[in-house]
Amino acid sequence: MGMGLIILLVLLFTAALVGTLFAFKQEENKMKHYEEAGDSVEDQLRRSHEYETVSLKSNLPLQVAIYSVTIVLSLVVFAFYIF
Repeated sequence: MGMGLIILLVLLFTAALVGTLFAFKQEENKMKHYEEAGDSVEDQLRRSHEYETVSLKSNLPLQVAIYSVTIVLSLVVFAFYIF
């Protein structure tokens, strides 16, 4: 049972890491698109202000969801292991 628990926890944390890297890759792709399209100072300033407002509504909830699910499932598995 101990080895199964360790394997499950490793899989959960790996899933959380993959979710984090996916979110990072999305932002990286946006930056590449902006570089290819051409950049002006005005565009950069507009995107900066837009990012400050939009990222709190999209990226933060995604990260909270990923880590919340991971932590809850880890605690459930740990409680199952103890009892």
